[in-house]
Amino acid sequence: MRQAAKMAASMLGWALRAARQIFPFPCRGQVRGYYVDWRMLRDVKRRKMAYEYADERLRINALRKNNILPKELQEIADKEIAALPRDSCPVRIRNRCVLTSRPRGVKRRWRLSRIVFRHLADHSKISGIQRAMW
Repeated sequence: MRQAAKMAASMLGWALRAARQIFPFPCRGQVRGYYVDWRMLRDVKRRKMAYEYADERLRINALRKNNILPKELQEIADKEIAALPRDSCPVRIRNRCVLTSRPRGVKRRWRLSRIVFRHLADHSKISGIQRAMW
């Protein structure tokens, strides 16, 4: 009985390895498959939701801010905007450091906080960046 169980387990392992070679995971080259903390995960969810609702928000806001339309339509548009999820508003998105999730002092081009940026620049980990010398 034990020998049959071992043989079944080895066959299962062989099948899984074969399946991984045929269907490789798409995120194989990523260094990390998780977020630094829950704040970063929350921000990622907000970005996705803002992207999903961007077109709808744009149309409704155009109706709201159009002074030519009657006030009733503008009020209906106000109610529709209020009915959308709060996190779909792009104002709620916060730029965070990719490595530390720090919300303040983030260099937008590199998406790194000033502290991490300086550390990496000092150790020549960022190409094209060097300390100012005069």
